[in-house]
Amino acid sequence: MVNSIGINYGQIANNLPSPEDAVPLVKSIGATKVKLYDADPRVLKAFANTDVEFMVGLGNEYLDKMRDPTNAQAWVKENVQPHLPATKITSIFVGNEVLTLNDTSLSDCLLPAMQSVHAALLNLGLDKQVTVTTTHSLAILQTSYPSSAGAFREDLMDPLCETLNFHQKTGSPFLINAYPYFAYKGNPEQVPLDFVLFQPNQGVTDPQTHLDYDNMLYAQIDAVYSALASLGYKKLPVHISETGWPSKGDEDEAGATPENAEKYNGNLIKLMSGKTGTPMRPNSDLNIYIFALFNENMKPGPTSERNYGLFKPDGTPAYPLGITPNNVVGRNTTVGGGSFGNAVTNPYYPMSSSTGYMSISSTRQQRYQLLGHVLLMVPLLMIKTLV
Repeated sequence: MVNSIGINYGQIANNLPSPEDAVPLVKSIGATKVKLYDADPRVLKAFANTDVEFMVGLGNEYLDKMRDPTNAQAWVKENVQPHLPATKITSIFVGNEVLTLNDTSLSDCLLPAMQSVHAALLNLGLDKQVTVTTTHSLAILQTSYPSSAGAFREDLMDPLCETLNFHQKTGSPFLINAYPYFAYKGNPEQVPLDFVLFQPNQGVTDPQTHLDYDNMLYAQIDAVYSALASLGYKKLPVHISETGWPSKGDEDEAGATPENAEKYNGNLIKLMSGKTGTPMRPNSDLNIYIFALFNENMKPGPTSERNYGLFKPDGTPAYPLGITPNNVVGRNTTVGGGSFGNAVTNPYYPMSSSTGYMSISSTRQQRYQLLGHVLLMVPLLMIKTLV
């Protein structure tokens, strides 16, 4: 198996280094993949001949236009084809967390837009090297505890199954944005910090599968695997398209510190080099994209939104990760050695850390309200036994 770390390259800032200067920073953390929220030609050219794989994005504001195959083909010819093969563009994600925005005008456009972009790739002979997908919030789950009982929301089943059929037909991955940070932020007294930071802890056993979990992220991934399996999509690959931890936050943002960000992202990077999957899929490749490469000073929302970066705009580390390109090869001995995961997600989960990247998106307050009916929380008694 080949686990790989990716990095989200956001650019909502007015003080970032040039894309050319970003290349060595990406390589310094051992990242082999980059997720770009658009198809910025400056970035794609800067990473030519570096062997770094790219996922490029088509924002929600493009969905209606991309329903027209002519528009989709024009976009691919202008934004993707010229950079191949020098820059390894391997995927296009069409839309960001569309199904949980409660906007039928967007969700109705999602599949047709994905189909048009895929048809454009097919017409241009690029479909074998570039896949088409979309990203989802973990709020598409109705149930996530225990992981073996993971299930999708009934109200999203029709559009979700349409996209799942598309993934299965075209061989593209299923993308989830997952943030254990928000589970801790929402319930810092009940959610054990060691669980969310990949620190040693006593763990939780899934009562159905008897699999042991000792971090939150892997349990969330397995809940998605279970939800997919329940619908007959056992072989569909799951990639975590966003996860991360802020190094700074407002007074009411519990846990947003450099120390916790260092533990979360540093432990995750080291863990990924251990050549193991989740407890439920120990032999499946893991592809996880950390959010984000830089702190971005122009992002809206709370202070944490502007402080997810591994690096400051001047290129210096936002905090020490404790890794170098040379030591991202062996398992971190301070991280648990067997099964990983935790069985906690909760109704405070945001749609995405990348608020503001897609022009058609709800406000931060609307995003939280959207999750009011989604109960994804471990019973408090079970959490308390872990503290």
